[in-house]
Amino acid sequence: MRKKWLVSVLLMLTLLAFPVSAFAAAEGPTNIELQSGLNSAFTFLAVVLVFLMQGGFALLEAGSTRMKNAGHIAGKTILTLGISVIAFWALGFGLGFGNGNSFFGTTGFFLSGDQMAASFESLAFSDVPLTIKFVFHLAFAAVSLAIACGGMAERAKMSVYIVFGTLYTIIMYPVVAHWVWGGGWLAELGMQDFAGSTVVHLTGATAALVATILLKPRIGKYNKDGKPNIIPGHNQVYSVLGVIILWIGWFGFNPGSTLSAMGDGFFGYVALTTNVAAAAGGVAALLISWAVLGKSDIPSMLNGVLAALVAITGACAFVEPWAALVIGALAGIITFFTAQFFDRKGIDDPIYAFSVHGIAGMWGAISTGLFATPELAENAGVGQAGLFYGGGFHQLGVQLLGLVGAFAFVLIVSFIILGGMKAIMGIRVTEEEETMGLDLSEHGTYGYPEQMKNIEGKSNGGGTFSS
Repeated sequence: MRKKWLVSVLLMLTLLAFPVSAFAAAEGPTNIELQSGLNSAFTFLAVVLVFLMQGGFALLEAGSTRMKNAGHIAGKTILTLGISVIAFWALGFGLGFGNGNSFFGTTGFFLSGDQMAASFESLAFSDVPLTIKFVFHLAFAAVSLAIACGGMAERAKMSVYIVFGTLYTIIMYPVVAHWVWGGGWLAELGMQDFAGSTVVHLTGATAALVATILLKPRIGKYNKDGKPNIIPGHNQVYSVLGVIILWIGWFGFNPGSTLSAMGDGFFGYVALTTNVAAAAGGVAALLISWAVLGKSDIPSMLNGVLAALVAITGACAFVEPWAALVIGALAGIITFFTAQFFDRKGIDDPIYAFSVHGIAGMWGAISTGLFATPELAENAGVGQAGLFYGGGFHQLGVQLLGLVGAFAFVLIVSFIILGGMKAIMGIRVTEEEETMGLDLSEHGTYGYPEQMKNIEGKSNGGGTFSS
């Protein structure tokens, strides 16, 4: 009797814990739910890859500058990333992608979750949740700010990154993003910029150019006759590792911009054109440096890879692989010559931000107006075929208008903001602080304590490490 009672109790507890429906044939997720989940996971993976690019920038910029500034250069990457996260969440995302007019968004500020999706009609084409779309576009904004701050290397005050970084993420980047991706006037004209040759790279590089001009050259960069001196970076291996990380991160940038792993796997095609261009840019830049300088220059090769990636970023979904190779190779060659040109003209850009991201970004915008195929333009749903594919000059004209408009807007606003900051608070460290290095003057410690103490000891007449 007791045994039967115990069995009955156990059966009742089992039914309470596992309802009858659990024993029925479980219904799996619908095809729509599976598709949305897969696209969301795919897009979040792209987010991770693009965020990883911050590590690439830290290594590239620190390796390309002097040892006494290495800790500062790497550390400010985290600072600008933090600034971009807060500013873009609060205002930048709404201004860039919120519903509004042809110039900026007016809704969706201080994002609180997916329930705000109705405020972002420009992003409704994808089934990925709004929160994931936010972090995806945030990663792009953070990259653009990192580029903008690159031109300030080795002489800007730490406070400049805070003030300018905030204003850049709220005003400049979101407005250009809205024009092209947020339903603005360039989107209405059909400008082709798949992953940001103009929106991300030209925008950031233009701000970097203004900062470079207003900050003026580093001490010792130019002789009295105006001839430039080479100020080599302290660790070329860091620079190479930085470029490799950036190259990998670009697979989140370009293929990730499809926001989908479904259908015919178009993200794979975008990865193909991206990779071909990058390889062509690196090889072409190394060969042209060899021909011009008599020696193959590794920094030029690294810049060639990055310039090619910048150029193909806008064109990767619109051009065939052979065109991607041409676009990448020309980007590497153009960047080699423009970097030298700006150097001779007194523009001291330590990481060649404007040549690599600005000039190559312009070429990337123009290239779709030349090489976009009718089939790929139709597949992307943006713009028309390029000049070489029977589209005439229409798409090329739209591309030129877009790059000129973005360049002019960022140039003017950057001069206003940075010029005002220069007059009010100053933007450059003192000569003494620059000479001792920003690691020590801005942070009170060296990025390489042992090595720098050794250098100090030798300069004071000693040959051993000082305590």
